[in-house]
This record gives sequence, C-alpha cells and structure tokens, in this order.
Amino acid sequence: MATEPAPISFARGAPSLDIIDTEGLRAAADRAFTNDPAGTFAYGTSVGYKPLRAWIAERHRVSEDQVLVTNGSMQADAFLFETLVSAGDTVVVERPSYDRTLLSLKGRQADLRALELEEDGVNVRAFADLLAGGTDVRLAHLIPNFQNPAGYSLSGDKRRALVALAREYDVTIFEDDPYVELRFSGETQPTMLSLSTSGEVVYASSFSKTVCPGIRVGYLVGDEELIAKIAKLATGTYISPNMVAQSIVNEFVRGGSFDTSIATVKTALAERAARLADALRTQIPDAKFVDPEGGYFLWVEFPEGTDGDALFDAAAARGLAIVKGSDFLLDGAKNSIRIAYSGVTPDEIDEGVTRLAQAYASL
Repeated sequence: MATEPAPISFARGAPSLDIIDTEGLRAAADRAFTNDPAGTFAYGTSVGYKPLRAWIAERHRVSEDQVLVTNGSMQADAFLFETLVSAGDTVVVERPSYDRTLLSLKGRQADLRALELEEDGVNVRAFADLLAGGTDVRLAHLIPNFQNPAGYSLSGDKRRALVALAREYDVTIFEDDPYVELRFSGETQPTMLSLSTSGEVVYASSFSKTVCPGIRVGYLVGDEELIAKIAKLATGTYISPNMVAQSIVNEFVRGGSFDTSIATVKTALAERAARLADALRTQIPDAKFVDPEGGYFLWVEFPEGTDGDALFDAAAARGLAIVKGSDFLLDGAKNSIRIAYSGVTPDEIDEGVTRLAQAYASL
C-alpha cells in the first residue's frame, strides 16, 4: 500500500520553530519573573505592561500616552475598527488585502472600496481620484511592508503622497505594519506614522512575527485622545492584556535578544524566498510573481482563466496546503494563490513546488 506523502504547508504565515530564539525567550522569562514579579503576575491596566509601552514609545519617538499594548495586533485592529468604523462608513482597502481584516470590516458593515495594489504599493492616483470625487473616506487600511498576501512594499514617494492626501481630506490612515522588521533586501522606508503631523496616521505592529507567534503581543500608536478612548474599550473587554507575555517581550527586546533574533529570522527568510522563486521559475514558468524584499509571503498569479480554487483542491490532494487568492479579494477573481515560505525548510520548498506544479498541470 502506497504511503501518503508527508504534508507540507505553504499556508501559515509564521516562522518555523528552528528560527525562533527559544533560549533567548527562556532567559527573558527568567529575568521577567525575577526582576519584576509584581508587575508580571498582576492584572495591570488596559494600556499594557508599562516598561514595554515605554520601549515602544521611545522606538517610535512618541509619548507613552500614544501607545497601547494589546494581545496581538489583530486585537489592536479590532479595537480600532470598533472605535472608528460604523455601518455604512467608507473604508479603503488594498486589492488584494488580508482576509481577516476584510472579514472584520465586512462584519462592521463598512462600505469597502478596494484599490489596486501595484508592485510599489497601493494605487495612489485612484485614491486621490476617489477623494477628489467627493467620497467621504473614514479610514484607509494599508499594509506598507511585505504586504499580506502580496508581499509588495509601499514606496517612500507613495507614503508621502498618502499622508498628504489623508491630511488634506481628513482621512485616517491605518498603517498595519507587523512585518516591518523583516526586510532582507532593498531600502527601508520611513513609517507613515513618522511622516504624519496632525494625527492622521494610526500605526499597529506585532511581536508575533519577530519574537514568536505564540507570544501574542501587538500594539497601537496614535493620537493621545484616540488611544485613551481605545484604552477604555480595552478595560471593558479584558481589564488588562497578558502581562506575563508582555513582561517577557520587554526583557527580550531590552536584553539584546531582539536584534539577534531578527537577524536569524531575516537570514532564513531570505534563503527561503530565493529558493521558492528559483523553484517556481524552473517548474512553473506560467507563474507570475514579484521577488519579495522581506516578510513571509509570495503572491502568485496564473494566466487568466486559471481556477485557483480548483488548484487549492488539487494541491490539497497531493498533501500541499496553499491559500486561495480569492480569499483576499472582494471581487472573487480566482487566478491567484498566496504562498507563505516562512514556516518551511528549503527542502520542503522544493518538494512543495513540485507538488504545486503537478497540481497545476492536472488542471
């Protein structure tokens, strides 16, 4: 009887265990429990663990009152949407965009307008036209670095243009930036938060993508008044976030492990991204994609008429998990898939692409 092939997952956007600094985390936990047992084991307040909040504020050159530390950045997103978005409000998103964000905004009955994502970020001309045409945009959700699912990054010129438009038309830009630290090539761009002058940008990021996924620590940076409002909402939701996790992250980032950990992750991601791109070019010449400069994801487009949903099923039958591109699009277009290369070894990448090529040929 033939044995089933070992499953390979190109679906999960998370680092594999071999590139997580388990020793650094163990040492950080030991320091957290020894140095500040009172702060680590108590409830705390909804703004998060104060020393970590201070570290984040310093890193972004803002006051501590502008920072709220949450249970992962999706919790930060949820709080922000609950505070700013009501049914019928117009929200601009990228096309494609993160599927869970789209679901969350649909759940709030927002009027979603998807703007085409280009290789250097969202189509700014289309955004300017929408605003000039009189559309009252409440919020623009943008993932500026190594976008999920596309892997593209927003250019410096576009960042400046977007902030200027937000200021002119009184739009809030939600800069959703969990992958910012994971650049392995190309040039680092300033955050839109650092370019804003009138509180027109709210920024979110996460330690789940750099420290480890299970840590579930994210944060929001924004205007003091907005952060105070969200802190009230957080108090009513859970009194305080996970102080143990936040205290461990605080020791991890302050003790020097953070920079070493990021360097390890980036080296591994760069190798995996290059291996994936080579394998795709060799085995599936029809596949169109942009080599990522960082992050976890590659967006693969197949010729028009390819059924990505059917490809998903054909890959699953061969023990390969991918994510349907249609999950990230409001218009149901199907000829794309998302591949995450972060959680697989280089050898698994080669085998995974072989299975994907077989699945594609079977269509």
